[in-house]
Amino acid sequence: MLRMAARTSATTPPGAPKIGLRERKKIQTRQAIRRAAYRLFEEQGYDATPVDQIAAAADVSPSTVFRYFPTKEDMVLTDEYDTVLETGIRARPADEPVVESVRRVSIETLRTMAAQERGELVQRLRLIREVPAIRGRTAERTAQDAAMLTAVLAERSGRPADDLELRVISAVILAALQEAMLHWGEGDRTTDPEAPVHRAMDVLARGLTL
Repeated sequence: MLRMAARTSATTPPGAPKIGLRERKKIQTRQAIRRAAYRLFEEQGYDATPVDQIAAAADVSPSTVFRYFPTKEDMVLTDEYDTVLETGIRARPADEPVVESVRRVSIETLRTMAAQERGELVQRLRLIREVPAIRGRTAERTAQDAAMLTAVLAERSGRPADDLELRVISAVILAALQEAMLHWGEGDRTTDPEAPVHRAMDVLARGLTL
């Protein structure tokens, strides 16, 4: 669930290739839509905010909104960092323990966040907790992330992509990341979000013992 831990920046996400002017403009449009949505969600609530109102606030057409975000839930859960976990893990040493790889990629991503981005992360976490439709969509996207992580681990280990142990490891790691971020979002958000990520990864690294 690393997509929860990285926000919307006009700059290139860590580990990503350089992007051209056309793609940067697309990113800026996505950001404008998403930021308008977050602002309206905060002011009047998620369910009370129609897509056409978001489009007007972002100065785009409703069809443009749907071109970038097929559903309203995707405005909350989709960003330019969706490939960060895959890219980051592929860049780590192949013999590094997977928990350590995920820890390092997650912490690096958190450290790139500006104050505004951290505020959006807090709002995203709150919406995930409060809106059933977003929770359901989060589960779908987490399953996609788990399949991606399993594929990467299969490449690193030489095991088949449907290996049960790899699937279990991927699911457990992503669940730990999700709980770490939700725990931070529910508590004192003036603290560093890196701490719960370290703590969650420590639990996995020591073998789930208490």
